[in-house]
Amino acid sequence: MANYKKLLIAVDLSEDSPEVAERARGLAEGSGAELHLIHVIEPLSFAYGGDIPMDFSGIQDEIHQQATQQLAKFGETWKIPANRQYIVLGRPEVEIHEKAEEIGADLIVVGSHGRYGLALLMGSTANGVLHGASCDVLAVRVGS
Repeated sequence: MANYKKLLIAVDLSEDSPEVAERARGLAEGSGAELHLIHVIEPLSFAYGGDIPMDFSGIQDEIHQQATQQLAKFGETWKIPANRQYIVLGRPEVEIHEKAEEIGADLIVVGSHGRYGLALLMGSTANGVLHGASCDVLAVRVGS
């Protein structure tokens, strides 16, 4: 198995996130690899196609503030310092790829729900991260 030096843990801050972090920590323990956390917030305009005559900025700011607090608490639980925690706004697969390259990650760890049927056809964050990543990706099966 590869000896990873920097792991980027992509979390959605759901009840499945600790499972993903646990797997990453297990990989990092033996090698002393550095753990980094990322949570991507999708802009509300993505969900509504961007053609809504409403201003979502207040709601978006509230979502960002809550996510920042949740990620800080999550990072503290997993002993990942604040300077290695990232909250970004955008499309998850794009932002995760960019952050992995920026920090020089050699492994991205992401949760996968093992969807099937329509959900599989529509794609998933884990699938999007896997395709196009410039480093290894570990998809941890969660929620089953």
